[in-house]
Amino acid sequence: MLDANIKAQLNAYMEKLQQPIELVAAYDDGAKSQELKGLLEELAAMSDKISLRTEDSDTVRRPSFSINRVGTDIGVRFAGIPMGHEFTSLVLALLQVGGHPPKVSQDVIERVQALEGAFEFETYFSLSCQNCPDVVQALNLMSVLNPNIKHTSIDGALFQDEVEQREVMAVPSVYLNGEAWGSGRMTLEEIVARLDTKSDEKEAEKLNQKDPFEVLVIGGGPAGSAAAIYASRKGISTGIAAERFGGQVADTMGIENLISVPYTEGPKLVAAMEQHVNEYDVDIMNMQRAEKLIPAARTGGLHEVRLANGASLKARTLVLSTGARWRQLGVPGEDEYRNKGVAYCPHCDGPLFKGKRVAVIGGGNSGVEAAIDLAGIVGHVTLIEFGAEMRADDVLQKKLRSLKNVEIITSGQTTEITGENGKVNGLSYTDRNTGDNHHVALEGVFVQIGLVPNTEWLKGDIELSQHGEIVVNDRNETSIPGVFAAGDATTVPYKQIVISMGEGSKAALSAFDFLIRNSAQDDEEDVQAA
Repeated sequence: MLDANIKAQLNAYMEKLQQPIELVAAYDDGAKSQELKGLLEELAAMSDKISLRTEDSDTVRRPSFSINRVGTDIGVRFAGIPMGHEFTSLVLALLQVGGHPPKVSQDVIERVQALEGAFEFETYFSLSCQNCPDVVQALNLMSVLNPNIKHTSIDGALFQDEVEQREVMAVPSVYLNGEAWGSGRMTLEEIVARLDTKSDEKEAEKLNQKDPFEVLVIGGGPAGSAAAIYASRKGISTGIAAERFGGQVADTMGIENLISVPYTEGPKLVAAMEQHVNEYDVDIMNMQRAEKLIPAARTGGLHEVRLANGASLKARTLVLSTGARWRQLGVPGEDEYRNKGVAYCPHCDGPLFKGKRVAVIGGGNSGVEAAIDLAGIVGHVTLIEFGAEMRADDVLQKKLRSLKNVEIITSGQTTEITGENGKVNGLSYTDRNTGDNHHVALEGVFVQIGLVPNTEWLKGDIELSQHGEIVVNDRNETSIPGVFAAGDATTVPYKQIVISMGEGSKAALSAFDFLIRNSAQDDEEDVQAA
């Protein structure tokens, strides 16, 4: 099941096992069980620290297997075959159950170990979901660190009956002790924060004690990462405060236009960016959402950024790189049926709609690419474009029109997403040419209508365009001296990863130039009253 290159890499990893582990498998008579059996036999043959046996329990899913540390109650379980994006989750689970130390901070480890209570987690994933591994790997690690935590990862495409029964319509979907607990991408820190009710208070106390930065970057996407690297290379104190490192890129599947890198994927690029930033003396503060900007009282003084957890950070210069998020339709039913048929990531949630009818809203590149990908999974795709014609590249339009299970509707204005019994059953749209109203029966709606900048928190404090973008000049200067901006949140045209990286680098260089031209002021008088 594994090719020679993967086997060679795995053999090297398995040499890092420090303690014996046992693979305990549960099979049925299906073809997937035979696939799983072949995979586990190959894994067991790679190290004398790995043993394999089957179990007869009637209470476990089949096919599934657990990875247990011999002589302990430490272990994780996979229901299905963790290949695709989850193969890394499998490798990490083998290493961590086998005693290899995780690459997380000691502070996070101690917080996980201190959690009290019984936590039985179940996570539904799809093998094509690039966000699912973050959740699977986080909960697996938690179950290794704390015996009170158990975790089972479940391939939703393989356990369709279970998915239907629980009405799982988005991945990753997490259940805790049998009840729906969360969905979407979550980091280890975010999960721990939700379980530790005093985490915000503790984190705010630590942040308030930090000295002012010379450059503080708000946002950790391509622009923010580049800004932090360029600033730190100048030898000035640099920090990043980000709601999640990587930003929108973490939700991107294939990336084929990053110069010198013919192909990569969002999560891989995010990991590479974070690794690069960590090579410099940059203070990365994750899970920090900015809520208020208080400009310095005088040029060269300290700006203040207030965070959602009550903490405040100060800096002589700021680089605002808060990026953008998926734009919503803003029609009745969209919020009500979010994750119950309304989705924004076709790669993540598409497999859950196998054989069903779905719609894609949007005829740009993202929408057409989504429709093409979904057409290979679902029963039928209806693409609805507001304009008189699709805006996607011609090569994509030709590919879409060649697919037999796709219908294209132009000049269609979606007016409502309808549902029944808690999940989507169709959508209504108006033909903008005739004014006629129509209803399409379907089970899923994928919204792909572009992005909206994350700048609401800046309104009234900095100049924004009519579209909510931060107005910048050719040096990335904003309307506030000492405050710079870069990336998708700004008025710079063409929202592309490579452009954001360049703009972030430019913003940091402009901030450095500002610092050497303006002397520091006294701290107490530099921040305006709120």
